[in-house]
Amino acid sequence: MAVAVALPALSLLLLLAPWPISSSPVQDPELVVQEVHKSIANATRNRRSLGYLSCGTGNPIDDCWRCDPNWEQNRQRLADCAIGFGKNAVGGRDGKIYVVTDSGDDDPVNPKPGTLRHAVIQDEPLWIIFQRDMTIQLKEELIMNSFKTLDGRGASVHIAGGPCITIQFVTNIIVHGLHIHDCKQGGNANVRDSPRHYGWRTISDGDGVSIFGASHIWVDHCSLSNCNDGLVDAIHGSTAITISNNYMTHHDKVMLLGHSDTYTQDKNMQVTIAFNHFGEGLVQRMPRCRHGYFHVVNNDYTHWEMYAIGGSANPTINSQGNRFVAPEDRFSKEVTKHEDAPESEWKNWNWRSEGDLLMNGAFFTPSGAGASSSYAKASSLGARPSSLVGTITTNAGALACRKGSRC
Repeated sequence: MAVAVALPALSLLLLLAPWPISSSPVQDPELVVQEVHKSIANATRNRRSLGYLSCGTGNPIDDCWRCDPNWEQNRQRLADCAIGFGKNAVGGRDGKIYVVTDSGDDDPVNPKPGTLRHAVIQDEPLWIIFQRDMTIQLKEELIMNSFKTLDGRGASVHIAGGPCITIQFVTNIIVHGLHIHDCKQGGNANVRDSPRHYGWRTISDGDGVSIFGASHIWVDHCSLSNCNDGLVDAIHGSTAITISNNYMTHHDKVMLLGHSDTYTQDKNMQVTIAFNHFGEGLVQRMPRCRHGYFHVVNNDYTHWEMYAIGGSANPTINSQGNRFVAPEDRFSKEVTKHEDAPESEWKNWNWRSEGDLLMNGAFFTPSGAGASSSYAKASSLGARPSSLVGTITTNAGALACRKGSRC
């Protein structure tokens, strides 16, 4: 399992190893689900006991850091606030702060100091912040090295109009507070991925955030829209991922989790999807899952055109306390889509819905153990009631944090 020790040796290993940095799956993912429930329950309890004195929302991630008016001096505290399968992603918590001062990306092989690309390729842990508001149009994919945090708080930072973020064969990455949109394909070019290595990149998909053979990843409070392929895609054995508090709009294939039906290494994939707002102009894949275990909790689904949650190749989908508002099209009311298999096969896939709020004719088709009348875990549901999801997700997306006051 990847851990935050022996950094120089690990960095050297990353340079030399062509295989993924794998992370052993949690043996009982239900225990992680219960931890999430406990975090949510504690945040709710704290808010109730403090009453009007509390700035808390009942969102355990936000309540961990947003009440601190000195968040700017305590930026790295954010790394201790994740929940779910990606909760151990420390990013650059144990390193220096790197301030991006230059929005340019003139040379993807020899990036200038002060640019975002120069920051993310370094071997040591870094907590990367931005000197001012900026729009960064990358010439090629931003290929990240391990133990990095991208922290957009205190500035309006857009990564847009070019290739975007690639998290490939690395570990411990936090992406927070960025506007990521209008991402394009890149490739057929050399790109540096560490101080000592650059290599030829083939054509990329044009995802907003591409997670490939990576582990311990947390994407939080980003606003994502209108990319060439997916907004957030995780494939090729990636695992230990939390995707939380994001605002996603104006896109077709929103989130792919799992490379292909035949790529069985993705059976180790474990992903928490929490407190996100899936908003206007979205079509499908929120997410589309394969093989692994996916906990979808307290998200607000206000728009879809085809379906919200889909999958193939026997994934486990645990949907709890979400709000699903179906579109007006009477043929698109179903939340779920069991794909690429006859009912005789998908009826055994474990897809369950607990405490979800189904509105405007929305319906969720459970299967496997989730469809059993004897499945009684709903009584222990720890998610916030789905009727409160609108409140929890009001501030989804990149926040307008101002220095010296609560965020």
